[in-house]
Amino acid sequence: QVQLVESGGGLVQAGGSLRLSCAASGRTFSNYAMGWFRQAPGKEREFVGGISWSGGSTYYGDSVKGRFRISRDNAKNTVYLEMNSLKPEDTAVYYCAAAPLWRPRYESQYDYWGQGTQVTVSS
Repeated sequence: QVQLVESGGGLVQAGGSLRLSCAASGRTFSNYAMGWFRQAPGKEREFVGGISWSGGSTYYGDSVKGRFRISRDNAKNTVYLEMNSLKPEDTAVYYCAAAPLWRPRYESQYDYWGQGTQVTVSS
């Protein structure tokens, strides 16, 4: 089992920045690729981006490419989502997830999920 807890969400103005954290406990964190997803009201959950177990490979959804950055610190069992140039359409609940796979992009590929943290971007 891997337990995931997100933090860092909140209210920010459009154009601003926010950094989310996801702390992991349980099984060996460095064995898992980590991903970030988000879900806005009335919409399906969307892939934001992911990072390989070593941190050497990152990949992003088209809607956030160039604005968001994912990193991880395996010594701290934590993955981060740095969000810049935020837009009102980035408003959603953000989830981190863990998968024992190479570059997973789909919800079904992830075995463990956090409870989510709300990000609200005001215009």
